[in-house]
Amino acid sequence: MIPDSLKQLLKSTDGQQTAHWEGREVVLFNMPWGELAISLQGAQVLHFRPHDDSDWLWVTPTPQALPGAIRGGIPLCWPWFADERYADESPNRDGPFHGLARHTAWRLDAVDEHAEGIEVHLSPEQRLHTQLTARLVVQANAQRLNVELISENTGETPVKTSGALHTYLAVADIHQCRLEGLSGARYLDKLRDFAESEQQGTLAINGAVDRIYHTNEAVLLNDGERSLRIGKQSSDSTVVWHPNDDLPGDTPADAARHFVCVEAANTRLDPVWLVPGAQHLLGTTLSRG
Repeated sequence: MIPDSLKQLLKSTDGQQTAHWEGREVVLFNMPWGELAISLQGAQVLHFRPHDDSDWLWVTPTPQALPGAIRGGIPLCWPWFADERYADESPNRDGPFHGLARHTAWRLDAVDEHAEGIEVHLSPEQRLHTQLTARLVVQANAQRLNVELISENTGETPVKTSGALHTYLAVADIHQCRLEGLSGARYLDKLRDFAESEQQGTLAINGAVDRIYHTNEAVLLNDGERSLRIGKQSSDSTVVWHPNDDLPGDTPADAARHFVCVEAANTRLDPVWLVPGAQHLLGTTLSRG
């Protein structure tokens, strides 16, 4: 579920092209296996649709102008997530909410095509941290979308980080959504001052939800019309978020019914310590359920 203007750009794409949309440079792919769109602001996957399927990701129809970030797709929260600013180097640790990566310009380093799909490599145009570097690998084909955010400590001292792949999944109706795979997992409820609880059975989205589940298991999302499997790598935190009626300013109420966030993350439950020379791969994989 993407804005019509982006949909038209994809429709006019044969193979691969770079275009401008909402003031941002976007890389578009329209291939026999399906469609993919990536914004070079934030290396943000905006759109993925396998051949003969509907959109798997959601983007607001009213995105913020630059320098704001686009709500939707898969924003990169790096090198910190939310207010867990362990790696924030600003003087008062008051850098942007969800980190620096989603606001900065990234470059397209390589596109590798093969018979079944593509692999896209991106990296920031400027260094975002004195010790940490980041790069993104996106793999897409007719069966799945895989996104890997790779951090490396090139400095001389250990660095503690948090982060997330803040995935906005397209759904037919948020209030018909059911999430399986979380039963028995402990979670922190951010709407109740991080009170700890345990998930009982299937999670139904009946109102506002903002939870951090302590789990590394895959989740199955069913919206009444389609099932998607959300797998992940090197993450013991799954964030589930939907604001219900408390909507951000860039999200119309009728559009908000059609997304839910299920995020592979490293949070206060599983922060990552990177020693000098070490790498960490945070990944998410979407496939049919």
